[in-house]
Amino acid sequence: MLRIALTGGIAAGKSTASARFGELGATVVDHDILARRAVEPGSAGLVEIVRAFGDRAVRDGALDRAALAAIVFHDPAARAQLDAIVHPYVFAMARAADKQARADGAQVVVHDIPLLVEAGGGEDYDLVVTIAAPEEVRVARMVESRGMSRDDALARIRSQASDAERSAAADTVLDGSGTAEALRAQVDEYWQVHVPAH
Repeated sequence: MLRIALTGGIAAGKSTASARFGELGATVVDHDILARRAVEPGSAGLVEIVRAFGDRAVRDGALDRAALAAIVFHDPAARAQLDAIVHPYVFAMARAADKQARADGAQVVVHDIPLLVEAGGGEDYDLVVTIAAPEEVRVARMVESRGMSRDDALARIRSQASDAERSAAADTVLDGSGTAEALRAQVDEYWQVHVPAH
C-alpha cells in the first residue's frame, strides 16, 4: 500500500488536488475531518481543550471554533498547546484509517494534511506532495472566495509554515497558482508516474 501525504498552504489548491486523487482511485484521509472528530462534544479532546483554555472555548457543549481561534491565532504558545492536544488524537485516527484501508485492499492512501510541516509528520509517509502558490494568488483567492480582508488573509497565511518549509519537506511540488483544471492535470501526471499498477 502506497501512502502519500498531501499538504499545502491555505488557498493553494490542496482541496482540488485531494479531490482529484480520490477520483483517480486513492483512498483519501482528510485530517481536517479527523481534527473535527477529535473535538466533538463528549470527546476526550474537547475535555482537554476546556481544561487548557477554560469554558470560553465552548458554547452549548460544543467547541466554539471562533472563540478558540481568537485565543490561539495571535498567540503561538497557545496554538502550540492546542496542537499538542489535538494532533495525537488525529494521528491515532489516521493510523486506524490506514489499517482499515489496508484491510479493504486499498493500493493508494492519500493523507490530506494541511499542517504536515507544523506537525512534523512527513517522514511517516512513502511520498510527500506539496501544492504551492504565490502568496498574492492565495490572498486574492481568500478575499474573493472566503470574503476575508487582505490583512486577515495575510495573517492566516503567515501563521502557517512557509512555502519554502513545505517545499523542503516534499518529494514533489505541484503548482497550484493556475486554474483547477491545470492542477488536476498535474495530479494526473503525478499519478501516472508514481502510482504502480493502477
